[in-house]
Amino acid sequence: MLDAQISLSIDTALERLLRLAKPTHTDAKAGFENIPLHAALGRILAQDIISSIHVPPHDNSAMDGYAFHSSVLSGGKDGDGMTELAIVGKALAGKAWSGEAWSGEVGSKQCVQITTGAVMPKGCDTVVPSEFVTLHDTHIRFANKAVVAGDNRRKAGEDLMRGSVALASGSQITPAALGLIASLGMAQVPVRKRLRVAYFSTGDEVMSLGESLREGAIYDSNRFTVFGMLAQLGVDSVDLGVVPDNQDALEATFHKACDSADAIITSGGVSVGEADHTKTMMRQLGDVEFWRIAMRPGRPMAVGELNRADGSKAVLFGLPGNPVAVMVTFLALVRPALLQMMGAKAQALPLLQAKSSVAIRKKAGRTEYQRGIVSTNERGELVVQTTGNQGSGVLSSMVQANGLIVLSHEQNDVAVGDIVRVMMFDGAI
Repeated sequence: MLDAQISLSIDTALERLLRLAKPTHTDAKAGFENIPLHAALGRILAQDIISSIHVPPHDNSAMDGYAFHSSVLSGGKDGDGMTELAIVGKALAGKAWSGEAWSGEVGSKQCVQITTGAVMPKGCDTVVPSEFVTLHDTHIRFANKAVVAGDNRRKAGEDLMRGSVALASGSQITPAALGLIASLGMAQVPVRKRLRVAYFSTGDEVMSLGESLREGAIYDSNRFTVFGMLAQLGVDSVDLGVVPDNQDALEATFHKACDSADAIITSGGVSVGEADHTKTMMRQLGDVEFWRIAMRPGRPMAVGELNRADGSKAVLFGLPGNPVAVMVTFLALVRPALLQMMGAKAQALPLLQAKSSVAIRKKAGRTEYQRGIVSTNERGELVVQTTGNQGSGVLSSMVQANGLIVLSHEQNDVAVGDIVRVMMFDGAI
């Protein structure tokens, strides 16, 4: 158990968290399932996908044009001169080519009209596009400099060779991956079973939607932002609602969460106030380290494991209560951990470099995440400005932003024109 007064750097906190967040559902029989390809978007591959065929399966044309053998090109090193070829047939995509003058192989002064995707006829290695050709009845003419040997020919296996790994186990299936798997003729795909994550908000001041707002209370926004970010990850989520600052209610909810999920996310109740019972209850039910992380927003965060009745454990992420802090800690810490538990690579959101168009005050000794708006200036450079008020309760600033300006632990003030890193949301929220 860490001293509650120690503030960990964001890098140390993430390192410790990832050691805790072990992949679940690793058993091939109990943890894997074969599902239809059209249902696999966002899922995590359970096994390597090995290509059973060449993709493409044969040499084919990348353009509409005329196929021929490059040995007929003439005109010297500068490519001057013209080439004239006799048209001896036509090759269409999905069909064998044919022609009256065909004797089994295209001759040296011959060519075949060909469409995109059609199999390259025997004896051909180059395609000249139709727009570079002058047609003269049964012949074509084109300038040698319009094409070089091998142009516009896709080779068999150029995308994937038979026996190669098309997609590695642990890959998250993207729209492009769906197409790649389909190109192998696979209608079913082996994936890990979905990670289950239970989540709830805490606090007597937090009210559910539909209730009449009483004085001093606020409507719960955190459950909805957490739900949205979990949905983006493709996990099964279990909404356990709002839990008051009551030890019996908290204990019952934690037990329910442990029984129904692999991971638990709470918001609120992990700071140092007298009514913050959540961290106390966490310690009673499991092995929990209460961390003070050297970051802003989001310094108070509890991470650990809770005990289930069967002796297994569920991973716990106790997030702060302020709405922006919830989202920042999720993106910076929880998201990579959940990806690792899902069996995927614990990958952070992409970081871009942009020029700051505003001065930003910053003291060394903590990592700061400021909401930013990235755009392109008249010179085509990426620039970023803050959304203004950076209070951890200003949720509207997250709507305005398209990324978080990441100011590192050692960094000091930022001047106008300085280069800063920006964690782009990229659909994460």
